[in-house]
Amino acid sequence: MLVWYVAYGSNLHAARLAWYIGGGCPPGGKRTYPGCRDRRPPSRSEPVSLPGGIYFAGESGAWTGGMAFYDPDLPGETAARAYLVTLEQFTDIAAQEMYRPTADTADLIPATGAAIDAAVADGRATLGPGRYETLVCPGSRDGVPLLTFTAPEGASAARCRPPAPIYLAMIARGLRESHGWPAERIANYLAVRPGVADSWPPDAVAALVTEALAVS
Repeated sequence: MLVWYVAYGSNLHAARLAWYIGGGCPPGGKRTYPGCRDRRPPSRSEPVSLPGGIYFAGESGAWTGGMAFYDPDLPGETAARAYLVTLEQFTDIAAQEMYRPTADTADLIPATGAAIDAAVADGRATLGPGRYETLVCPGSRDGVPLLTFTAPEGASAARCRPPAPIYLAMIARGLRESHGWPAERIANYLAVRPGVADSWPPDAVAALVTEALAVS
């Protein structure tokens, strides 16, 4: 079975997602990933837009600072990237996002399959109570479901927290790579996100984006 894994944070950047698939510790990261059991790259990737927005909250074990979460009830649109992967790869990516060992995901596949069916039917399903354990299906592409993970609560119920500069820079590079946006549009998109808007002055976001794209 194939599914579209939809990324809206650092995995917008294909090289970043490659660490989830192939394993290892990415440059600048603080976490080593076991990788997927099936280490083949996604067969396709496409830029997509989702209804709603992203916000930053919690504490990232890989980057420090707030993590990006998707809230379909926020106004506007979310710039995202859909990767065509197998169900097993999707489950292994999910396990790493949930800080579960991928060696145990054989038991997760039936649960994930059931959650996918529920999410496709209802738009939302739960795999667990933690971060990235809420499955959202915002639609389909070419008859294949689009699936992403987020936190159980929306932005209005979360304690938003600013992301680390290195994390925000990775998202900026991913937006350029996947959507081809210029620096100004990327900076304007990121600067208004909850967790960024109340902590980062717009000119600081613009400077970070310009620097990030110069070395991407």
